[in-house]
Amino acid sequence: MMQTREFSPVPWCYHTNIYEVNVRQYTAEGTFAAFGQHLPRLAAMGVETLWFMPITPIGVPKRLGTLGSYYACSSYVQTNPEFGTIDDFKTLVHQAHALGMKVIIDWVANHTGYGHEWMEGRKRDYYDLSPSGNFQERNGWEDVADLDYGNNDMRREMIESMQFWVKTCDIDGFRCDMAHLVPLDFWFEARRQCDAVKPLFWLAETEDEAYHAAFDATYAWEWMHTTEKFFTSTQTNTVLDAVLSKYEDRYPKPSFKMFFTSNHDENSWNGTEWEKYGAAALPLFVLGAMWSGIPLIYSGQELPNTKRLSFFDKDEIAWTNELQFEPFYTALLQLRKRNKAAGGPNGSGATFRLPVSNERVFCFLRQHNNQQVLVLLNFTNETQSFYMNDERIAEGIKEIFTQQLLPKDRKIVLPPFGYQVYEK
Repeated sequence: MMQTREFSPVPWCYHTNIYEVNVRQYTAEGTFAAFGQHLPRLAAMGVETLWFMPITPIGVPKRLGTLGSYYACSSYVQTNPEFGTIDDFKTLVHQAHALGMKVIIDWVANHTGYGHEWMEGRKRDYYDLSPSGNFQERNGWEDVADLDYGNNDMRREMIESMQFWVKTCDIDGFRCDMAHLVPLDFWFEARRQCDAVKPLFWLAETEDEAYHAAFDATYAWEWMHTTEKFFTSTQTNTVLDAVLSKYEDRYPKPSFKMFFTSNHDENSWNGTEWEKYGAAALPLFVLGAMWSGIPLIYSGQELPNTKRLSFFDKDEIAWTNELQFEPFYTALLQLRKRNKAAGGPNGSGATFRLPVSNERVFCFLRQHNNQQVLVLLNFTNETQSFYMNDERIAEGIKEIFTQQLLPKDRKIVLPPFGYQVYEK
């Protein structure tokens, strides 16, 4: 049963976007300072929120690969020495803020890595121990041990650890890993106490409806799995409509979804967006960026990065001087900044699915007062033609990638996996 929302999202989150930062693989150095050199470029691209994958140190016992999983921490209140010091991270946050960007950090509350400082002495009881007193993990991850949320001392110290990063580094929120594995009542208490320090943005890696009572945004996993089938032509627009309608109808306002074509898990374990979607990757990102919600860009998508990045070893992104898709992402992110018809639910206008004679295209209009965004998408491998005669479309509406006006005869021709985005 869905709980009533107690919290109000921070106002800036409704029209934000998120750029996921993989510090280890972003540069040859793999440090906060080296990543900081990219901040001006990302700000110019229109990035508004930086999500840093876990920045905490990684446990050594049972470590996977040479460097281990970011999600197997050995302390909640230190930085991974490979990345730099806490002061280095504070400097990075300050630089991001000076450029108008927000910073959220990944928080792994369900488990720790082996070798965590809590595993010794009396704090051993912080863990979910087997009847014989051994650490255990219930999801098949061999390098981590589950925590016991029946232990109030552990809960208190977990929240204090979260507050540490707000107080010390002035972060702006949390992305909470596998949030549904942690009791919902803990997240209520964590949010109350952390928001008392500073109002924060809360993103949950879950699609459990109940967790929207504590979180501002959750993952659009069902959307992702549905869209994966477009490239193989085994899915129809009707099924996509059903998923998007479900998100609008079943999740409590003003919470919303984060849409993505890639992230660290998808890239490393299931393939890049080019493996999963092929030529449909770009129109699918357009849909996620222009629908009511938050779009996510993963490190290197603007390049594009076409390889699966190693999860446990050094495997840096092969940056070049030419970022082929940076103009694509810039156009969409900047549109969200300047046009209130694009963005999240609060203050944004209505979204209208537009009926057209060709059922193989996906078209919708978003409107806020006198502002409009018209999105035309072709998820097929064939050219699609149709007329866009809906009377709600404003005169003088202009396409953002070509700067061309909507044709006077309203005839649209979309190439295979083509997309057009108009604004007024």
